[in-house]
Amino acid sequence: MAESFVYHELAGASRRYWKLLALLAVPVLLGAAAYFYVEHYGHIVTGMDNQIVWGMPHVFAVFLVVAATGALNVALAASVFGKTEYLPVAPLSALLSLALLVGGLAVLMLDLGRSDRMIVAITQLNSESIFALRVIFYDGFMASVGVYLWFLLERRMNRYVKPAAIVAFLWQLLLITSTGLEFGFNFREVYDSVLYAPMFIAFSSAYGTAVFVLVLFAVCAWEERPVSEALLRRLRNLLGISVGASLFFAVLFLASKYELVRSRDVARFLLVDGGVYTALLWLGQLALGGIVPLALLLRSQVSRAAFATACALVVIGGLAQMYVTLIGGQAYPQILFPGMIESSSFFDGEIHPYTPSVPEVLLGLGGMGLAAAIVAVALRALALLPERFDQTAGPQA
Repeated sequence: MAESFVYHELAGASRRYWKLLALLAVPVLLGAAAYFYVEHYGHIVTGMDNQIVWGMPHVFAVFLVVAATGALNVALAASVFGKTEYLPVAPLSALLSLALLVGGLAVLMLDLGRSDRMIVAITQLNSESIFALRVIFYDGFMASVGVYLWFLLERRMNRYVKPAAIVAFLWQLLLITSTGLEFGFNFREVYDSVLYAPMFIAFSSAYGTAVFVLVLFAVCAWEERPVSEALLRRLRNLLGISVGASLFFAVLFLASKYELVRSRDVARFLLVDGGVYTALLWLGQLALGGIVPLALLLRSQVSRAAFATACALVVIGGLAQMYVTLIGGQAYPQILFPGMIESSSFFDGEIHPYTPSVPEVLLGLGGMGLAAAIVAVALRALALLPERFDQTAGPQA
């Protein structure tokens, strides 16, 4: 590659930048306060109990992890598949992927009943548990993306960018597939489908691309710089395909649940009788997170405001989808003995209620704030932004 991009740190007056950091510190501090509150009083102060053990923090955490893998797609499209329009923003894509993953893992760790026992999960790994193996998947993904970002920015290592990108790509597939199968191999009735693997791959691409575009617009607005129409067109196409694939797999999953007699009651719960879960499925995941953004993106002329609106709706729909999947999947009663009548005093056959508490929501928002703060600090400290966002070709620097 004969030509190089010139990268620089995030520009702007120091006072303005410190105001930004102070703003981003608000959700982080509130999340930290929520964690210490729950840690002191116990999970009794949350909406979680013996049935709903993955609460609102997990909704945010899993969304961030899924979006993290998808945010890397822009960089991989440039370094693995040779899409030169993405080359100027490849470092931003890799950074955002790492930041989202750190934010999601922070929420996951702090949502544990005894987060100080995390060292036990790391040092005493259960190789037969997909939950335990995901520790390796997380570490491998972070390491591979970190190496790829280093090679991307260090001129002497540019010759190794593509091999590093391929390794990061493989770890990305491994991580998002295992995330989907974490639900697909679960014995709860709402889950129990291998379609979760390809479905989560599609969700990953949609959520990650949407978050990346919103961050890109925010950076360009901060620095008052233009973005090339070729890059925006590519991003619109990528997001449109990802949202379309997400809708396809979601409908396929729901149809498969309804067609199988043994899971028809589950399908009715999700589609008709689930109350808040049904509303979030239809209005949140399918309508706001799928149909409306797709309609906005498929127009012949898409303004940047409409593009940003579509991205924001995809994020909202993603959170709704995670709520339906995580909370709704636990709220639906477990069938321990198929074909038999169960009787006990432990909520047999009942849709279990759940109301998120304020500390749970604050902890989840804290993870999002942490990811945003990491991006802001890294962009100010490291030369990760191209001098021109309207460049359309050229190699990595």
